[in-house]
Amino acid sequence: MDLLSEENVKKYILPHYDMADADIIRIKFKNTDKQRAVYKVNYSNKNYCLKKVYFDESNLLFVYSAIEWLSRNGIRVPRILPTIRKNRFVKYKGMLFIMTPWIIGVKCSYDDSLHLLYAISNLSKMHLVSKNFFPIDGSKLRVNFENIYISFQKHLNQLLNCSNLAFKYKDKFSTLFLRYFEINFMLAKISARISSNINYKNLSVSLCHLDYVNKNIIFDEENNIWVIDFDKCSIDYCAHDISYFFRRFLKRNSTNWRLDTTISCLELYEKTFPLTLDDYKYIISYLSFPQKFWKISRDYYNNILKCNHNSFIYLLKKYSSSCQNQLKFTIEFGKYIEKKFDTTFQ
Repeated sequence: MDLLSEENVKKYILPHYDMADADIIRIKFKNTDKQRAVYKVNYSNKNYCLKKVYFDESNLLFVYSAIEWLSRNGIRVPRILPTIRKNRFVKYKGMLFIMTPWIIGVKCSYDDSLHLLYAISNLSKMHLVSKNFFPIDGSKLRVNFENIYISFQKHLNQLLNCSNLAFKYKDKFSTLFLRYFEINFMLAKISARISSNINYKNLSVSLCHLDYVNKNIIFDEENNIWVIDFDKCSIDYCAHDISYFFRRFLKRNSTNWRLDTTISCLELYEKTFPLTLDDYKYIISYLSFPQKFWKISRDYYNNILKCNHNSFIYLLKKYSSSCQNQLKFTIEFGKYIEKKFDTTFQ
C-alpha cells in the first residue's frame, strides 16, 4: 500500500486543512533514508504546497521557528499554514506533513546578472536579521559549526590514496585521473593551507539556509524574491551559506569560475553585512577545493569492481575541462582578498 499516494494524502491529510475536495498532484518523491514527498494542491483557485518532511517534530519546530523569524523580519518566505485545529503540521502513520502557499514565479537564473545580485543581496539581509535568532521551546537546536580544515585535510589524503591506486590499476580512468591530478592536488593543498589558518572566533554567525541555490530562490510575477525549502537550515557560519551559493553557479559552463561576478556579488553583500578576513578565508578555501574531482575519484576506487567505468570516465572528463579555470580563479581571488585586507596568506 502506497501511504504517500495522492489518494491517501487526499483522504487522510487534506481534511485537516478543510480541503478534502481539493485537486492534488504528487510532483516529487524521494524514497531514500531521508524520505520526502511534495504535492501541489489546488483548492478554491489557490495553489498550495504540501510536503512530507523527513525529520522529526523537534527539527520541524526549528524549521518553523526559522521561517517565522525571517518572515517577521521582512524576508519573503512561504509561511507554514495552520490546520483547522491550529496545529502547524499533520501527523499520520508516524509521518509529518506541512502546508505552505505555492509561490508562483521563476527560479533564479544563474545566467541573469540581476537575479544573482538580487539573490546575494537577499542572503545578506537574511543573515543580518537573523544574527540573534533563537528557536521556540521544544525545537532541536540545530548548530553546524564545522571545522572545514579537518574535512579538507582528510579529503587531501584521500586524493593521495587515489593516486596510489591509479598507479596500481593503470586503467583508462586512472590514466585520465593522473593527467589532471597535479592541478587538482594543488587546489586541494591551497584549500587545506588557507583553511588551517582560519580563526573561527572571527567568523560571522547567523541562521543559515544551507541550500541557497537557484531552485530555492523564486522571483514572483512582480519580481519580488522569495526563499523556499528550509529543510537544511541551521545556525552556522555565514561564509558557509555564501560559499554554497557561489559554488553552485561557478561550476556551470556558462558562468564558469567568473571572478568578476563573484566580486560584484560580495561587494553588494557587504553593503548590508560586512565580512571579516576569516570569512573570506573560509570562502576561498571552500571554493578552491576540487570537490568533484575528489568525489568522483573516491567513489570510483571504492567501487572499481562493480561500477560503470565509462560513466565515471565521462564524469571525470566533464569536470576536468574546467579545473584550470578554477585554479586561475583561486589565484586571482586570493590576490583580491590580500589587497582588500592588506595582508598575505601564510
